[in-house]
Amino acid sequence: MGQIFELFCSSNLLQPGVFPGARKMEAEIVAMCCDIFKGGPDSCGTTTSGGTESILLACLAYREMAKARGVRRPEIILPDSGHAAFEKAAHLFGMRIIRTPLNKTTYEADVKAMKRMINKNTCMLVVSGPSFPHGIIDPISEVARLGVKYNIPVHIDMCMGGFLYPFLRLGGHDIPPADFSVAGITSISADLHKYGKAPKGSSVVMYSEQKYRLGQFFVLTDWMGGIYASPTLAGTRSGAVIATAWAALMLQGFDGYIQHADRVIKTRESIEKRIREVEGIYVIGQPKVSAFTIASTVFDVFRLGTALTEKGWQMYTVQNPSGLCMTVTDLLSKETADQLVSDVKECTAEIMKDPNAKAQGMAAIYGMAATLPDRSLVADFVCGYLDAFYTTDNQQQ
Repeated sequence: MGQIFELFCSSNLLQPGVFPGARKMEAEIVAMCCDIFKGGPDSCGTTTSGGTESILLACLAYREMAKARGVRRPEIILPDSGHAAFEKAAHLFGMRIIRTPLNKTTYEADVKAMKRMINKNTCMLVVSGPSFPHGIIDPISEVARLGVKYNIPVHIDMCMGGFLYPFLRLGGHDIPPADFSVAGITSISADLHKYGKAPKGSSVVMYSEQKYRLGQFFVLTDWMGGIYASPTLAGTRSGAVIATAWAALMLQGFDGYIQHADRVIKTRESIEKRIREVEGIYVIGQPKVSAFTIASTVFDVFRLGTALTEKGWQMYTVQNPSGLCMTVTDLLSKETADQLVSDVKECTAEIMKDPNAKAQGMAAIYGMAATLPDRSLVADFVCGYLDAFYTTDNQQQ
């Protein structure tokens, strides 16, 4: 990968005529991904810098379509588990998010609730395969039928599972279809830099038809610097990222990805099964891909998160309800997985000795943040935290 990166690190996809090799590889990445997700002859897309940009571009494309039919403020119908990037898109592009609840038992998107929110301003429906907070697959086919019935685009966010999900199906695992073969699905976002084994900064957004992709293009014809055209949010884009992503796809191939997906899901199933047996905690819903979330009705689960962090584990903290999300990768060996389960059992047993004890340290901070009714206070705190990232030693003195 290092040699490939070096060969293309000076190339710039803003100038495809100057760097035809990088342009060709990007086109081939999109074509291969459309094939993986069963796109037809009119399917298309672009590479992006990551899942957030892929989501932003899909939202932008649908905003432009809605504006063309006279909608002043297009609305995105988004289940509560939908990724934060959709909120960012609404913030940047002058759109409105309509959040819908989840099924209280399965934590899947509530299709009936989504249907009730559809109106003349709706520009897209969103489903996850799987969702980031819990690893749950939404009822994709049911939402897609709503899209067909009301002529509304439907986007599947597969940034987390895009390079696992299709290969699990190919490998014989029993999971529902989540690709362009499902009537009504008009776009998909998938990250190559997660389970596609490409370097960070590699993702794709795909569309079932070219008419959708046109909405994400930016063209300025009267600029003094000449005609400016950009297919994505970025201007300059490094061909090195494209070349290494292309190489990852070629190196793995269908068989490699099928074997990789099989290893990941079997590891996740093994860990999840044993954790479900631990008294005091439970796994949210029925995850099907690589991630699952631990929660508790007995004690503050963030206490468990702190205890596991002290043993060297790093989990995502989620809220509403509070939970610890574990994402399984191919790097997790059987021995490491066994150690994780052992540590979860040990830490939980220790907490269960006094389940009502108050949380301390980061657990207390997470718990407080999750319960504050004034979310602006949380936002102010996080902004201060982000500001601190850019503090240097000289500034501290």
